[in-house]
Amino acid sequence: MNINNKKRISEIVDENYAYASVLYYFGIKFYDYDEKTLEQVCQERGLNVKQVISSLESVENKEDHHELFLSSYPIDIIVEYLKHTHFIFIKERIPYLSKIIKNLKAPSHAQIVDDLQFIFPLFVEDLIFHIYKEEDEFFSYILSLHNALKQPHPSAKLYYDMEHYSIQDFAIEHDIDEDEMRGIRNITNDYATEHIEHLHLRVVYAELQRFEKELRIHASIENEILFPKALMLEKQIKRILREKARLN
Repeated sequence: MNINNKKRISEIVDENYAYASVLYYFGIKFYDYDEKTLEQVCQERGLNVKQVISSLESVENKEDHHELFLSSYPIDIIVEYLKHTHFIFIKERIPYLSKIIKNLKAPSHAQIVDDLQFIFPLFVEDLIFHIYKEEDEFFSYILSLHNALKQPHPSAKLYYDMEHYSIQDFAIEHDIDEDEMRGIRNITNDYATEHIEHLHLRVVYAELQRFEKELRIHASIENEILFPKALMLEKQIKRILREKARLN
């Protein structure tokens, strides 16, 4: 889509809500400049308008099919990919969502705004706790199992980990925690925007829906690729340890 620099920021964002996040990373909060043209805002902020337009035009809303190729990769690469996704969530997606929700003002939808501004920080706190716990325990355990294949003698850490953790327990806990955004989905009526004219609120809904999709893709990679591989790895290590014990 060709973007005209004479268009107002509100018109540009209304064409594609994903443009709002691109502008945000250039330091342009769309809700502060909605009635100014892209050219005016770029001049005010000392930005190269052609560079901004190029970034906007590169936005593509396409399906994510990472699970199609990740299944062929070794388990340590899959773990690193998931850790990188966590990094993107914490450093980019969550701060952006937090900012646009915190600055949301929609008097005609005051109750929704109040509810979102109350519940989203709680959701973020729970999600970040879950991410760090997953990395510190689940991912660490998987890498401990993976590294054991390269070592002639099992480490004390491996014995400790296998005594305290199991892939099956992690899978059960993960299944319980999977639908993190249920409460937000209820507040927003499944992100329905048909009766919402307020642009800022529509952008918030669109970004929340996109983030939920990203979380679901992340969860499907764990459930459909990582857990089966990890379970097989755990069984393999247990078999090797039993063999070593029998020979000794």
